[in-house]
Amino acid sequence: MSHINYEFKASATDINELENKFKGLNPEFRGTDHQTDTYFNVPEGRMKLREGNIENSLIFYERENLKDAKVSRILLYRHNPDPVLKEILTKVNGIKAVVKKERKIYFIDNVKFHFDNVEGLGSFIEVEAIDANGDLGIEKIREQCLFYANFFGIRESDYISHSYSDLIVGISRQCKNNSLSD
Repeated sequence: MSHINYEFKASATDINELENKFKGLNPEFRGTDHQTDTYFNVPEGRMKLREGNIENSLIFYERENLKDAKVSRILLYRHNPDPVLKEILTKVNGIKAVVKKERKIYFIDNVKFHFDNVEGLGSFIEVEAIDANGDLGIEKIREQCLFYANFFGIRESDYISHSYSDLIVGISRQCKNNSLSD
């Protein structure tokens, strides 16, 4: 399935406060997913295998690293968990990074909300306004995304420009550099 999202990711100093405020909008709670995202080396974009107790998908996406709300172009393949798929992807592409997180998933209409606690990184909120069929248009999903950024009081300094995998890789590099200089 191919679709477009307009989305943002932001750091959250008090994720529980944001979630409690959000519950006042009566969203549909889909559950708490314990996810492992394995990112693979690819020549362009990003590709990850998501393994969770709710969501299991192979996802390829392209998105600019902007510290703001932005467009993502996504190819999504939902599958039943199978360790052979991960083995093939690892053998062919090699692993770039592994991201482990606890994610609370909510929906309001076509907008998906994530309240994430990411191992080694902290707490974040993600909002994805999804145009799954191409009938909403970029302007509508942009408006939705920006509405929720305003609702949550997201400041420019809160936005995260890179994926969790990029942040993990950056931390890993920094640790290696520090151990080499010791």
